[in-house]
Amino acid sequence: MTGKIAAVWGVLGVVGLLTQALVRLGPRAIEAVRMDLEVQHWIVLGVWVTFMAHAEGYKGFHRRFSPRVVARAQTLVASRSVLHRLLAPAYCMSLLHASRHGLVVAWCVVVGIVGLVAIVSTMSQPWRGIVDAGVVVGLGIGLLSIVLHAVRAMGGTPPPIAPDLPQA
Repeated sequence: MTGKIAAVWGVLGVVGLLTQALVRLGPRAIEAVRMDLEVQHWIVLGVWVTFMAHAEGYKGFHRRFSPRVVARAQTLVASRSVLHRLLAPAYCMSLLHASRHGLVVAWCVVVGIVGLVAIVSTMSQPWRGIVDAGVVVGLGIGLLSIVLHAVRAMGGTPPPIAPDLPQA
């Protein structure tokens, strides 16, 4: 039973992190779209949102990150590690107990996101809001994708990706 609780905690923890980012970035994106934008702003906005929907939302989240989160959550059901269960969201994001490659990728993504947040926070509107709009679309697709993969897994369809655990 505690393994199932840990699996739910892992998925809901990741969903919570994405939701927090959406709530934080959404208002800035809306503010930019409500401004009196010029033609070049609308063009960049359209291209950027489309790019982020495909690159971050579909390729990054739906094809890789989301199914891996759910696959790793499923491994918590049988796990005996109290640490993995307590830190289930980090475990599900491959920030611990993953292959060497998985750990490097996960931590590089975290560091990269922190760096990009620092850079984007120095931008002025409407450019900051335009960037945030693309991120909001990508994160929104990612959030829906995690829920979709989790519902499918609960229905008996395993995620289409391995959990990337370290070699025994």
